Amino acid sequence: MMTLYSNAIAYLRSLAKRLQIQQYLAFALVGFLLLTTNANAAPHNDALAAKVRERIEQTDQADRPKTTGEWNREAQETEGNPGKRLGRIAKESGEAFKQFGSGYVKGAQETASDVQGGAARAIHE
Repeated sequence: MMTLYSNAIAYLRSLAKRLQIQQYLAFALVGFLLLTTNANAAPHNDALAAKVRERIEQTDQADRPKTTGEWNREAQETEGNPGKRLGRIAKESGEAFKQFGSGYVKGAQETASDVQGGAARAIHE
């Protein structure tokens, strides 16, 4: 009878190792803890939200719609005039590409300066 129990336990252990139950159990435990402890909740800070909103409005000077409501309003304004609508779309696309391009150039310049700084450090070492 004792060998039956030890054989069953050995079989269950080998099955657990093959199925990697420990990983699933750890994953389930971490998920349970995260869902029940409210670990991802941050205190609500109205002042920070206002600062972020203000900063976004300052840095984004583009004259194109930014929200769905603004897009819908613009579509209603130009509903009967496809030429005007295409003109606006072309103008706004140009602004968007210009803004995207400026960000790309800035990122490339920062990367180049980082690479140059790293090369200069490597030469001096």
